[in-house]
Formats: sequence, structure tokens, C-alpha cells
Amino acid sequence: MRHTRAKGEPRFPDGPRADPAGSHFERRIRSFQPRRSRVTAGQADALQRLWPTWGLDIDGQRVLDLAELFGDDRPVVLEIGFGMGEATARMAADDPGTNILAVDVHTPGQGNLLGLAERNGLSNIRVANGDAIILLREMLTPDSLAGLRVYFPDPWPKARHHKRRLIQPEFLTLAASRLAPGAVLHCATDWEPYAEQMLEVLTAHPGFANTQADGGFAPRPAHRPQTRFEGQGLDKGHVVNDLLFRRVPHGAPG
Repeated sequence: MRHTRAKGEPRFPDGPRADPAGSHFERRIRSFQPRRSRVTAGQADALQRLWPTWGLDIDGQRVLDLAELFGDDRPVVLEIGFGMGEATARMAADDPGTNILAVDVHTPGQGNLLGLAERNGLSNIRVANGDAIILLREMLTPDSLAGLRVYFPDPWPKARHHKRRLIQPEFLTLAASRLAPGAVLHCATDWEPYAEQMLEVLTAHPGFANTQADGGFAPRPAHRPQTRFEGQGLDKGHVVNDLLFRRVPHGAPG
């Protein structure tokens, strides 16, 4: 018999919370749009079983000990927005010496990534649910990240929505404070106007330096797998741009 949830009953009692930060923080302009889509039986099972061990709700109420979270002291890369998690799982498998803290608000994707991690024995993945800004600002310590990945963020193409784009000067200042000197911020987008904006604001930011000698976009590095979504875009003639900027040493000119 199918269970009907009562009003207010959590969708997954032992899984990610609907609004982990609640009303503890101001409602800033959101750079993401929560998506509600069907959760498969396999994804629901993964969320229910694996979330207590490999999941993290971004509540902003504590500072994370990343070594404790992962059970080792390997370098940690933060990935903001991972879709269904296939690329994240492949990167984790290809680089077991690096831990990946993957953040998204898409419940089916969270369940899918947890399932991929379990099936492939990937102990170097943790899945975080909620607002990445709150995670960076409230829950991570300075210089704690070895890298930051932002692949195919929402381009918010309408001019009146450009303020919602994630890659803005204020975000870069926050990200720079959490990245260790030498850490790489890697962005990728198939929306060319957004790519140009990313290049402009990153180039202007004193905390980052372009890894490309010509000051432009980078070739897609081998460690970023091409996703199915990306392949479909390329088939339609979309241009994908990668940007790799290094966190400059403290006090050094950008």
C-alpha cells in the first residue's frame, strides 16, 4: 500500500531536509532555482540509507571539520551544482587522492550521486544539500579548500536576472577566502555571454590569476569529463568555455 505523507511530514525521514538553513539567515538573491522532479525508487533508497553517513545538510549552524567529515586529511575540492552526479563520480574515481564535497539542491541528483558512490566504492564523495553561499560563509574555514568547481551554472539569460548569476565579484571574494593559495577555481559554461562575464569578473578580481598566458579561456582539462548534457549541446553547435583561475598567494598582486 502506498504511503501518503501527512502535512509537514518529511519526504525522506533520514534524508536531506527541505530547507536546512531555515530562517536563520537573510533571504539573499538566490543564484539557483530549486527543481522539483520525480525521485526514482533507487534514488529514494540511496537517500534513505546513505544520507546519514555521506550526506550533509547546510544549516549554517556549525563549522565543518573536513578531515572528520571525510575520515582522512586528503585535500578537499568543493563542487557547486553537480546535476545527476555522473561527472562527479567519474572525477572521484579518477582521483581517489582528492575528496569532493558536492553541493546541489536537486533531490533526484543527490540520490543518484549517492547511489553511484556506493556502487563504485567511492569513499571520497560527500553530498551537501542547500545553499553553497551559506556553506562557504558559515561552515568552512579560511584556506580549507584545495579547489572549487562550478560547471554549467544557471546562466540566467534574461538581463533582469543577471544579478542572480553565481560568478559575481562578491562571490569570488568569499570563495577566495576559503581557497588555499594556489588552489584552482574551475568554471565551465555553454552560455557564451555568461562565459564572457565570468572572464571579465575573474580577471578583475585581485584574489585570482588566469592560468592561461594569453588571459583567455582554457582548453577543457582532461580531468573534467564531458557530460551527456554537454555532448547534446555540442551537437547543437553550442560552444563550451572553461576558465581556470588560480588563487594568488595572500598579499601578492593579482
